[in-house]
Amino acid sequence: MPPSEPPPASLLETIAGPHDLKKIPRRDLSRLAEELRREIIRVVTRNGGHLASSLGAVELIIALHYVLKAPEDQIIFDVGHQAYAHKLLTGRRDRFDSLRLKGGLSGFPNRLESPYDCFDTGHSSTSISAALGLAAARDLAGRNHVVAAVVGDGALTGGQALEALNHAGALKKKLLIILNDNNMSISPNVGGLSEYLSLLVTRAGYVRLRQKIKGGLTQSRYGRRLIDFLRRLEEMLKGFMTPPSSFFESLGLRYLGPFDGHDLGTLIEALSRAANLDRPVLVHVVTTKGKGYAPAEADPCGYHGVGCLRPEETPDIIEPNPPSPDEGQNFSELMGAALLAEAEGDARILAITAAMSEGTGLAPFFEKFPDRAFDVGIAEQHAITLAAGLAAGGCRPVAAIYSSFLQRGFDQLFHDVALPNLPVALAVDRAGLVGEDGPTHHGGLDLSYLRLLPNFTVMAPADAGELAAMLKLALSLGGPSALRYPRGPAPPSPATASPPPRLGRGLALREGGDLTILALGPAVYEALAAAETLGNFSAAVANLRFLKPLDEELVLSAAEKTGRLLTVEDNALAGGLFGAVAETLARTGTPALIEGLGLSDKPVPQAAQKAQRAGCGLDAEGIRRAALALARRPKPKKS
Repeated sequence: MPPSEPPPASLLETIAGPHDLKKIPRRDLSRLAEELRREIIRVVTRNGGHLASSLGAVELIIALHYVLKAPEDQIIFDVGHQAYAHKLLTGRRDRFDSLRLKGGLSGFPNRLESPYDCFDTGHSSTSISAALGLAAARDLAGRNHVVAAVVGDGALTGGQALEALNHAGALKKKLLIILNDNNMSISPNVGGLSEYLSLLVTRAGYVRLRQKIKGGLTQSRYGRRLIDFLRRLEEMLKGFMTPPSSFFESLGLRYLGPFDGHDLGTLIEALSRAANLDRPVLVHVVTTKGKGYAPAEADPCGYHGVGCLRPEETPDIIEPNPPSPDEGQNFSELMGAALLAEAEGDARILAITAAMSEGTGLAPFFEKFPDRAFDVGIAEQHAITLAAGLAAGGCRPVAAIYSSFLQRGFDQLFHDVALPNLPVALAVDRAGLVGEDGPTHHGGLDLSYLRLLPNFTVMAPADAGELAAMLKLALSLGGPSALRYPRGPAPPSPATASPPPRLGRGLALREGGDLTILALGPAVYEALAAAETLGNFSAAVANLRFLKPLDEELVLSAAEKTGRLLTVEDNALAGGLFGAVAETLARTGTPALIEGLGLSDKPVPQAAQKAQRAGCGLDAEGIRRAALALARRPKPKKS
């Protein structure tokens, strides 16, 4: 026989889709995993992204595409940021350098990007619900393909995932659920379910022993028969030793595992077996978040989402772009420090987060006051009602939650916080445009939906000083409040100290006669810069500080003086600051021209925050153009 051809220098470069992956001998798949990791590290350390999660899922994704027939078989990733290897194996390798860049690949699965992405996923705990829907649609159409949900990074701690598991067991549809158990979300997983999974993982030593025995038996003459016998014996013993009320089985799911999530042979065998079962089955695999990259393995929280890393942080990797210069502390860190300072003198103050203690700047609070800090896991609805219960019990809870995730708790905000008028303070992090994570993570709706809620105070600090002062004010109120701020560095407080915020009162910053720019949050500084460049026109600028209660006296006075109002907000124009000001003018019958700068209902794709703001006209140049256009229009005549 002629000698076999040596494998190509790069296996990854031979793969244009999963059909090419299946041509690679199993013995070479571990080398492919190394190449995938190297490519992920190379691109993510240059572009930023979710590094540790994607590194941990490499073997699992290889095994899935090796066993299944995508895109006919449908794979949904929860929460989506673990899917970089999936992108590389499904025809997007040549564009992978554009990951998370303007006009490039999304950092999450996106149906508009590839037929291999059957569902858009950017928020957690949704995959099982979506997969169950796809499975039901498959059955109604008389098809028989596999629908698989890959649940990772703590998404099983989310209530929606548990609801979907319960329904899946009841419907008994053919459904493959893979639990990628790395014991991490962004912060370490918490809760009884996480502890239950940890108990299951204690069997991992047994699994490794079983694999060694199996490997030895396959070399013997009667090995295959012995393996089949031992498998049947194992299933029988499991039935005796495992209580019938065990969690997954009691929900009506067939449970397989736990398996080593980095052993490709084991994964391929387990997934092949599971894919042939005609019922809902959960395959439990145990992975290491950050696998193959020592810094990420040592610090999976820190390397969950990264920006451009310095060369010394990425040895033997192509040199990444230099990081942006340090622009001072970000809003999240400042919020965490301000809350810690307030809590020093008031034992009623508590902190709540939903798996984001590091991301929201609360890690020092958790370290200093562990008995007054609550991480509820990926369960924003529960976080809000927990805060309501704490407030009803006499505490002063502060719930720090990303804006886009807070949307999940709207009913709880209304029913459990606003209606009973409880003193719950929301630290609404990542408000506005967030940058490279794109449309699923923008916080562009919070001003609109928070403004709807009765009894709520809604405020937005322009800089570091206002952030601390507004938190103090929020904690002094007798009802609910929301303090919203963007991702990124906070502008420093001006050299001349501004007066502390008073409830519902804005602050006039600049006089002008042709129009007034009304701004919220750090956009105030962009408005001031724009006002300096209007040539023959002069613009007044006001920092409204509060959306609710709105400073109507300031608004109406500005309308009377200049006759032209331009609102600036990093929120949807519908229902936000623009809506509030326009409604005030209409209700009072005040004649004035009004234009608004904000977010339209067209999703803003991934790009750097600076580019996104420029594209939406929310930078100084965009505000200048809008102000000039408004200033040239004739004022309305007074009746």
